[in-house]
Amino acid sequence: MTSRLQQLTDQGVAVWVDSIARDWIQKGELRRLRDQFQVAGVTSNPTIFQKAMGEGSFYDDDIRRLAAKGLDPRRIFESLALDDIRAAAADMEPVWERTGGVDGRVSFEVPPDIADDTEATIRDTRRLFDELARPNVFIKIPATAAGVPAIRASIAAGINVNVTLIFSIQRYREVIDAYLGGLEELADAGGDLTEVASVASFFVSRVDTLVDKELQELVEAGGPGAEAARARLGTAAIDNAKLAYEVFQQTFQGPRWDTLAARGARVQRPLWASTSTKNPEYRDVLYVEELIARDTVNTMPLETIEAFADHGEVRGPTATEGMDRAHRLWADLASLGIGEDDVGDRLEREGVEKFADSYNGAVDTIEAKAKKLAQA
Repeated sequence: MTSRLQQLTDQGVAVWVDSIARDWIQKGELRRLRDQFQVAGVTSNPTIFQKAMGEGSFYDDDIRRLAAKGLDPRRIFESLALDDIRAAAADMEPVWERTGGVDGRVSFEVPPDIADDTEATIRDTRRLFDELARPNVFIKIPATAAGVPAIRASIAAGINVNVTLIFSIQRYREVIDAYLGGLEELADAGGDLTEVASVASFFVSRVDTLVDKELQELVEAGGPGAEAARARLGTAAIDNAKLAYEVFQQTFQGPRWDTLAARGARVQRPLWASTSTKNPEYRDVLYVEELIARDTVNTMPLETIEAFADHGEVRGPTATEGMDRAHRLWADLASLGIGEDDVGDRLEREGVEKFADSYNGAVDTIEAKAKKLAQA
């Protein structure tokens, strides 16, 4: 019997893992996921690295060594993280080769405290891509207003980009346009479009976390909007992602795309991020089962991968079903006083702030450990 994760893969969904840690890599955990769980890529973020570096003593020898060389905590964090990314990229290289570069990718993010600085983002994207020096890595750029032109410039420079922290359909359209514009600039400069890859990370569960809170308040308040609010609980994240996939399908066709495709360009696949279920009342594989579609990536924490392997259901291309409800999403929410632009703006800002807090927390942890180790 075909495994559930293999069935998901057969539907055109690339299974990636949203986790990384040095001991995890060195113990062969990533290779096990690659070989036994159809895992075809890796994503990381500052929160993941903060957890990995803050627990136990696995990084201590390297922290001591790098601190003794005079590196500051930020640079130590980056050095440790880049080593882990390179190791993960080496483990995923067989997938990269087997899929012709479609999968086998590993992502690392620019420092989140430059999310509102276009030039700094362009500069650090180039620097990190060059320092990693692996063909199967992505540099993650947040989809802020300042990030969008940095995405275009980086694609035009031939850099593989994972666009992260996308919440709104409007911003997603801007991200796709930046990708296509970057490819056009690269083509005009005589660059090789076949060497460039990108994914657009559309965050899912956080939409329900924010919207459901406001809907639940309306339900508890009673009144004329209570039943309409109740009917919309647990639907915003999935419907918003379905609208994004519809935009993907509409945009990667037609004359503009055909011209780039003829030069060997790859589609910028939607990547469903934040797909662990935050509400315990919801099915733990909800954001996997309901967003199955060809040419997509679903990056999951290990517990969600294991849950799907155990009891996930593959019912076909669910991301293209129920579009009538999806098309009503923002009109329904607007009638309840929940605005699309406000939700997107709040989630984007919260996302940047959370990653910045995690990044600063990791740096602080390294600084404290370096001082303690120097005294040992």
